[in-house]
Amino acid sequence: MQRDVRVSDAERQAVVRRLERGLRDGRLTIVEFDERVQAAYAALTRGQLEEQTTDLPPDLW
Repeated sequence: MQRDVRVSDAERQAVVRRLERGLRDGRLTIVEFDERVQAAYAALTRGQLEEQTTDLPPDLW
């Protein structure tokens, strides 16, 4: 993945859905979830967006 490519709204929404699953599974606190959602919506590049889910298991997707 090219980390410096700008992200779309659809990519941001997909990450938010992943974060919602992480919250439901108890992997994120509500505070962590809120911080990461804000960061996801503010992300300009794929690298910034990817940082929000790197510590979550890939089976959430």
